[in-house]
Amino acid sequence: MTVPSLFEARDLWVSAAGTTILKGFSIAVAPGELHVIMGPNGSGKSSFANAIMGSADYHIDSGQVVFKGVDISALPVDERAKEGIFLAFQYPEEIPGVSVIQFLRQALQARRGADVSAIEVRFDLLEWLERLGLDPSFASRYLNEGFSGGEKKRNEIIQMAMMQPELAILDETDSGLDIDALRTVARGIETVREAKQEMGVILITHYQRILDWLTPTTVHVAVDGRIVGSGGMELVEDLEREGYQKWRVSK
Repeated sequence: MTVPSLFEARDLWVSAAGTTILKGFSIAVAPGELHVIMGPNGSGKSSFANAIMGSADYHIDSGQVVFKGVDISALPVDERAKEGIFLAFQYPEEIPGVSVIQFLRQALQARRGADVSAIEVRFDLLEWLERLGLDPSFASRYLNEGFSGGEKKRNEIIQMAMMQPELAILDETDSGLDIDALRTVARGIETVREAKQEMGVILITHYQRILDWLTPTTVHVAVDGRIVGSGGMELVEDLEREGYQKWRVSK
């Protein structure tokens, strides 16, 4: 029996500042699946993530963004987040004066449309901090201010865990991490997936390293704004051996 898609990008053509970036980008994710998008710089991976989240810098020229069977192409960013889409940024912003726990409480209230007690947020946050190997004092620090690269990325995973999205898009979550931080982040992703097994995940990455700890449902290769190949881990192994050149030639 075919499992209905949680999310679909249907023949997406997307532009930014008058330049076409995505050229018929299509992908479908069912509940519980982990899809990996790999590609060289300039292939449209991060543009795809931002377009799906509804960034005003990106314009959908044609195609559809379908989430839970509904076309959300015209929804603003906050409405997409409330519906259950989460984006972990490649370069998380620092927000001085707003603590991690304050930010999470406000985000949860917006997501649920109801008041959330500070005690509930603190209890859940401390549990996730322990799981991800972060000191409890992390909860009181200003969001991303003075954080190391690894701390910023683990903080994104904590946000994903607390928000409990139905679709999580992780934009180069492995970028700039040493091997220990990378392992921790990968285990964090798997821990969240185990806790919310119906959550779909789209992981965007340049490199194979994080896949040493994750098992994707499908791997996609993106080149020049298009998906040019899809398959299993054999695609990753092929990219490690030969790079992206043959995909540029055969696209």
